[in-house]
Amino acid sequence: MEINLISDTVTKPGHEMLQHMFRAKVGDDVFKQDPTVNELEETLAGLFGMEAALFFPSGTMANQTGIKLHTQPGDEMICDKWAHVYNYEGGGAAFNSGVQSRLIDGNRGMITAAQVAEAINPPDFYHSPLTSLVAIENTTNKGGGACYDLQTLVNIKEVCVKNNLKYHLDGARLWNALVARKQHPKQFGQLFDTISVCLSKGLGAPVGSVLMGTKEDMDRALRIRKIFGGGMRQAGYLAAAGLYALKNNVGRLEEDHRRAKQLGGLLQQLPWIQTVEPVETNILIFSLKPQYSEAALIEKLKQKSIFISSLGKGKLRIVTHLDYKEVMHQYVLEAFQKMVF
Repeated sequence: MEINLISDTVTKPGHEMLQHMFRAKVGDDVFKQDPTVNELEETLAGLFGMEAALFFPSGTMANQTGIKLHTQPGDEMICDKWAHVYNYEGGGAAFNSGVQSRLIDGNRGMITAAQVAEAINPPDFYHSPLTSLVAIENTTNKGGGACYDLQTLVNIKEVCVKNNLKYHLDGARLWNALVARKQHPKQFGQLFDTISVCLSKGLGAPVGSVLMGTKEDMDRALRIRKIFGGGMRQAGYLAAAGLYALKNNVGRLEEDHRRAKQLGGLLQQLPWIQTVEPVETNILIFSLKPQYSEAALIEKLKQKSIFISSLGKGKLRIVTHLDYKEVMHQYVLEAFQKMVF
C-alpha cells in the first residue's frame, strides 16, 4: 500500500468517475461543439454567478490567461511573495505578458487592502511600471492551505475599484476554502473580474481548470488560450470528470480537512517537531528541530511507503486528498507516533 501525500494532484479517477467519462457526449471543442465541455462551462459560470467560463488543460494556463487579459507589457501585478502565479508558473507572467510582479510580504500567503494600496504606483509617474492587476490566491499553497477572510477580499476589491485595477483570483483550491469557511461561490463571483478554479486537485478529476469572467473577457480568453496552445478537441471526456466531481466530491473535502487537522494535532505532540503551522484545510506544513534531518524523516517514511514533500528552507508538507482513505490515515498516524530517529 503506497500512501502518496505529496500533493492532492496525485488522485486517480475512481470507477464511477471513469464510467461518467466513458458515457460523455463529445464534439470538437476547438469549434465550441463539445456538449459536455459547454455544460461544464455553463455550470461553473452559473455556480459563481459569472457571465461565462472557459475550460483549460491546466490551472497555470488559466491563471496566465487571466493575467494576459488584464495587463499590457510593462505593467505591474501585485501579489503575495508566496503566490503560485509568481513562484510556480515558470515565470509565465514575465514571459507571456511582459509583466513584472510587485511582491507583498503577507501573512501565510495572504495580503491586506492596506498593503495593496501602499504598493500601487502613481499612474501619472511614468518612470515606474503601471500597476494594473491584483492577483489573490485562495487557499494559499505555500501558506499551508490558509483561507482569506471574505471581508479582507471585499476591502481589497474597494482598493481595486478606487484605483482602476483588475482583480484576479487563483482559486486552484477555492473549493477547500468554500467548504472550510462555509462560503458560497457567488460571494466570490461578485468580487473578482476573473476566477480560475481547478478540478484536478481536491475534486479528484484527472485534468482541467476553468477560468470565469465576463462574456467579453472569455471571448478574448479563447483567443489567448489558442495562442498558448490550449485548444483541445474531444475534451468532453475530461469535462465529464469535472462535472462528476462537482456533483460528488465537494462536500467530502471536509474529510480531507479533518485528517489534516488530526495529523497536525499529533505532530504538535512529537518531541522532534519544531513547528506545525495552523491547519485550516488539507495542507499541513511543519518543520523539525534543528538537530533532526528532513532527508532522514522523508527516507524513514518512504521505507513505510509514505511519501511527503519538502518545500525547502526547513519546511515539510503533507497534503490530504480523495485517495487518502481512513485506513491509510490510521496507518500514517501510527507511523508518526512510533517514529524514532
